Amino acid sequence: MVEALLVAVATAGSAGVVYLASAVRVIKQYERGVLFRLGRVSGDIRTPGLNLIVPFVDRLQKVNMQIVTMPVPAQEGITRDNVTVRVDAVVYFRVVDAASALVKVEDYKFAVSQMAQTSLRSIIGKSDLDDLLSDREKLNQGLELMIDSPAVGWGIQVDRVEIKDVSLPDTMKRSMARQAEADRERRARIINADAELQASKKLAEAAQQMAETPTALQLRLLQTVMAVAAEKNSTLVLPIPVELLHFLERGARPSPPDQDRGPAPGHTDGGPAQYTDSGSRHTDGTPQLPVTGTGGPPQVPGTGGPPRVP
Repeated sequence: MVEALLVAVATAGSAGVVYLASAVRVIKQYERGVLFRLGRVSGDIRTPGLNLIVPFVDRLQKVNMQIVTMPVPAQEGITRDNVTVRVDAVVYFRVVDAASALVKVEDYKFAVSQMAQTSLRSIIGKSDLDDLLSDREKLNQGLELMIDSPAVGWGIQVDRVEIKDVSLPDTMKRSMARQAEADRERRARIINADAELQASKKLAEAAQQMAETPTALQLRLLQTVMAVAAEKNSTLVLPIPVELLHFLERGARPSPPDQDRGPAPGHTDGGPAQYTDSGSRHTDGTPQLPVTGTGGPPQVPGTGGPPRVP
C-alpha cells in the first residue's frame, strides 16, 4: 500500500515537472513574445523574462526586435539619361509591432527584401547618372521613403537605406576618365595663363621702376651673378653694362640723308650740264638755280645757251 502510494506520488511529481517544463517560456531581452491561444492572439505582448503558458493550448512565438541589416542584391537598370548601371544597396530596419509583423505578413524579412529591390529599380529609372554618383544622400532618402511606406502597415520601421556601389560599363568609365582629364587640362591652362598675366604685370612694373632708377638694374645684375656663383658650376657669366648696349643700339640706327647735295657733273659730249634738285623751288614750281658767290643774285642763263655752272 505504501509502495503504491509512493509510486503515485512520484508519477504525479514527474507529470507536474513535465507540465511545468512545457509551460515555462523564457524570452530574451531583445525579443518579444506573441501568444496564440487556440490560433488567436491572446493578451498583451509578452515581455522579456519568465513566462508561463498553457501547454497544448497556447503557442508562444518570439520576435526579434533588433535592427536587421539586409543587403539588397545588385539591380541592373537604365537611368533617365540612358546609361545602363548596376546598383546595390543595404537596408536597416527593425520590428516595432511584433503582432503585426507575424499576422499581417507571412515573412516580413522576405517582404522587405522584395520591396527594397523594386524600389531600387524605380529609383534608378528616375535618376540621372550624375545623381547616382554625387547626390546619393537625396536618393537614399527617397529610397527609404519608398520602402518605409508599405512597411509601416507590417509593423516594420525602416531606419536607413544606403546605396553601396554603382557599377558602370567599361566604355562609360573610359569616357568619364577622358572628360575628367580634359577638365583638369582646361583648369591647368587657365591657371597657367592667369599666372602669366600676373607675372607680366609685375614685370612691367619692375621694368618701369628700373627705368626710373638705372642703379636698380645694376644691383639686380649683381644679384644674378651671385646666384649663379653660389651653384658651384662651370658656367661663366660676363656681365655687360647696359650703357654699352644702348651705345650699340644707337650705332645700329641709319644716319639721316644729306639735305644739301652738290650738282652733278656735266656730260662729256658737250651737252647741257645736269643739276640735282635740292628741294628749293620758286613759287611757280620751277627749280631755283644755285647762287655763285656769297650774297649775290643767282646767275640767269642766256637765251638759247646752256646755263653756267658755278
